[in-house]
Amino acid sequence: MPDTALLIIDMQSALLADAHDAEGCLFRVAALANRARSTGAPVVYLRQRLDLTVPGLTAELVDVHPTVAPQPGDAVLDKVSADSFLDTTLGDLLREQAVRRLVVTGFATEYCVDSTCRSALSRGYDLVLVSDGHTTPERPVSAVPTAAQVIAHNNAIFSTIQYAGRSILVTPAAKVGFEARSVSLDGQP
Repeated sequence: MPDTALLIIDMQSALLADAHDAEGCLFRVAALANRARSTGAPVVYLRQRLDLTVPGLTAELVDVHPTVAPQPGDAVLDKVSADSFLDTTLGDLLREQAVRRLVVTGFATEYCVDSTCRSALSRGYDLVLVSDGHTTPERPVSAVPTAAQVIAHNNAIFSTIQYAGRSILVTPAAKVGFEARSVSLDGQP
């Protein structure tokens, strides 16, 4: 059984409405989810709680985008902060399934994706940040940094950041694998 889980963070229709390369990101994350499921790797969705009393916000917009919709057997957890571990059962769920490595995708790069990646590393998980599997809102034309620059900056940070005893990989979706990794007697891959 794989020791790797795929996290799909806040890929909700309402949030993706003005996201950078939303269609491409959705397509890549959907393909990753299918690959993860085919190996038996857990697929975990995190949804940001949104206020349905906001005009124009409907249950359909609050739910996960249909392109990456959860399938039977996938876990769906609601959250109220940028950190997917904070006040959720994510940690318990991952421990129950003996997960040691997280493949992280989602929205928004500099908020929930970043916070969840750092929290995962602090909790002892190895990390795979899918370089083309996270997105953030587009900015006005004159804004600096642009959405593409925010994504590139986050990928660069996680390509160089170090957490003692943790493996960190930033790679495109096409190169992500979910097969079980061998572990030496000292617990290192």
